[in-house]
Amino acid sequence: MRVRVEGDSMRPALCPGDWLVVRRGAAVRPGDLVLARLPDDPHRMIVKRAAWRDGPGWWLESDNQRAPGRRDSWDFGAVPDELVIGRVVLRYWPARRPLRPR
Repeated sequence: MRVRVEGDSMRPALCPGDWLVVRRGAAVRPGDLVLARLPDDPHRMIVKRAAWRDGPGWWLESDNQRAPGRRDSWDFGAVPDELVIGRVVLRYWPARRPLRPR
């Protein structure tokens, strides 16, 4: 699936306006960028870094903790597996350096 990045919470890895390809159901490892639903608002999706496994879910963090309005596991705790949609596999627009773990 394709998603568009909004906000500055994943700078410098991702910037507003970046377009990503997400592989639904792909295995997630620490350091991967993932697409997930917000636990307290499942209609909204977020792109975050999978920091570590925490019980039956993932601790998801922003790369830029000082970004205005950023929301991640420091706000809502671990994200249950069923809310993790997939792993980001490619940024296809704009063409820049490849995605790398932090």
